Amino acid sequence: MKSTGIVRKVDELGRVVLPIELRRTLDIAEKDSLEIYVDSDRIVLRKYEPACIFCGSMEDTSLFKNKMVCRACREVMATPK
Repeated sequence: MKSTGIVRKVDELGRVVLPIELRRTLDIAEKDSLEIYVDSDRIVLRKYEPACIFCGSMEDTSLFKNKMVCRACREVMATPK
């Protein structure tokens, strides 16, 4: 993990401001969703990108019954047994 040297305080509502430089570098725009992970004693934020519920791929996904499914998995599901 790379340190940026940037320190921010948590406000009374639990919010932290992400510096514009980081948002630009990581292509995070207003209203973008972030995923929150916990790794032992660390909080990790990652830009949310919907992935296939079956294989985890983010390539060529589309919504199927409110779930993201990639083309490869859709093709497998469409193939008769």
